[in-house]
Amino acid sequence: MANFNTHLNVAFMVSGTLSLTVYKAGLVDDSGFLMCAALGTIGGLLPDLDSDNSTPIKLGFNLISFVFAFGLVMHWRGELSLLALMVLWLAGYGFMRYVVFYVFTTMTVHRGVIHSVPYMAILGLALTYLSHDILHLPLTVSWFYGLFLFGGAMVHLALDELYSVNLSNMKMKRSSGTAMKFYQHKDKWWYLLLYVILALLLYIAPPFDTFWQQVSDPAAWAKLKLGLWPELIKGWLS
Repeated sequence: MANFNTHLNVAFMVSGTLSLTVYKAGLVDDSGFLMCAALGTIGGLLPDLDSDNSTPIKLGFNLISFVFAFGLVMHWRGELSLLALMVLWLAGYGFMRYVVFYVFTTMTVHRGVIHSVPYMAILGLALTYLSHDILHLPLTVSWFYGLFLFGGAMVHLALDELYSVNLSNMKMKRSSGTAMKFYQHKDKWWYLLLYVILALLLYIAPPFDTFWQQVSDPAAWAKLKLGLWPELIKGWLS
């Protein structure tokens, strides 16, 4: 399978190119462009959350542990002494970084249900719902956020499948088919749960048809066409 640097670099290049495209089409603003690029890159690392020794899971749990400890201190800052807050900070960080991390890595298997298309679709739809219905962001931006996260994850899975092909003698490796998967019989009950959650998220998701009407508006792509070439080249072409 592809290594961390490959996943990071390819996801960044793909998400950066696509986010620039929708930005030049006027579908997202400056902050939306940056968020789409970042979410696509993050999505490119998400499927390896089920790998106990992967860089994404270590970085992710370090960040989550820090945020959790910070939240505890901010919540109790007016009621506890400085010493108590220091103990709370260390205890909160240690609990997330070591206890929860141990439980998570014990319960997950690399290239298990997390390393699958429906799981990544759930994360993308959940982000879309959170952005629109909880954070009250615009519909188009919310859908782009979810789609970029999901798209980055698909880049990751596609890379893993590509690396499962031995190009020197054009044969499949044993890892072929374990990355871009929709179902595995040995995890049938987990997949049943995933598809139930996915169906629920599809039901409560913001209207996709409205988003699609905005994205397919010819005016946006006419604007993109006008800004496609530098002025000098456009002068040569005209």
